[in-house]
Amino acid sequence: MEKQFRFDYEHYAALSELPEADRQLVAEAGQATARAQAPYSKFRVGAAARLRSGRILHGGNIESEVFPAGLCAERTLLFYAAANYADDPIESLAIASEPSERECYPCGQCRQVLVDTERRQGSPIRVIMSGGGTASIVDTAEKLLPFTFIL
Repeated sequence: MEKQFRFDYEHYAALSELPEADRQLVAEAGQATARAQAPYSKFRVGAAARLRSGRILHGGNIESEVFPAGLCAERTLLFYAAANYADDPIESLAIASEPSERECYPCGQCRQVLVDTERRQGSPIRVIMSGGGTASIVDTAEKLLPFTFIL
């Protein structure tokens, strides 16, 4: 039996079209790329999350000489939030990269951890993927990983 999986998402052809709060979060993610540690790939990724309280958290990718010991920006941020702000759910998370020729999307591991975080906090996380002057938004990380791992 054939089935289909479809989902809706928002796409903005220019960052100036984003709602102000999303535009601010994308800018915060862009600033976080400056703190990323990517001496090998030279591909710096930054993430910024807005918590329910309004607090903004940042993360950046970190590469290691003993590959694959590094960590993506999204997971750096998500693990920090879980350890330090477990009672303040993440509402939105923006991702940016430098260079920024196209939108930056989370890897498979980050997608799974985003879904894990949604389940743990009991609420969805809007994911804003930006780059190249554009952005796409899903209203829940589950849309990025339809066949998620579940224990």
